[in-house]
Amino acid sequence: MAMKRIGYDYDTFLRDMVGLADRIDDSFDAIVAVARGGMTMAHMLAEFKNLRNVFLVNAVGYEDNKKMNEVKVFNIPDLAKFKKVLIVDDIADSGETLKKVIETLKKAYPDTIFKTATIFYKPKSVFQPDYWLKETEEWIDFFWSEDMRRFGGAAVADSKEN
Repeated sequence: MAMKRIGYDYDTFLRDMVGLADRIDDSFDAIVAVARGGMTMAHMLAEFKNLRNVFLVNAVGYEDNKKMNEVKVFNIPDLAKFKKVLIVDDIADSGETLKKVIETLKKAYPDTIFKTATIFYKPKSVFQPDYWLKETEEWIDFFWSEDMRRFGGAAVADSKEN
């Protein structure tokens, strides 16, 4: 049986970001986006929370909608001067990506407090974020991926060549 897919548009995202920002009842010195899913979130939360220290860490655990055997974490930002950092990603699906990111960052910065936030959380996830807004079992088609495909982004161009 195919997994049910749900479209997730910008207007819903905007409302959800306000809801998520309200749930985040702590202050942070910096935000780290997990690329690529957390990038748009990090920007929005940084604006909402008036934070200028926004960083990026790369973590690859999926190729399109296919789970890879191993999560790869790279491009670790310099967080040495920050005491409390919020890590953001769009979804805790299997949870392995966030788990690996947190393990990697805690190893690099053992004195820093890390908290996590996602829009979506799947109960089967091996990692539960500190803050999340919606629980789901479905596959989420986020607008930042789907809109680019619909308008002829690189993913569409690559698939046409094969």
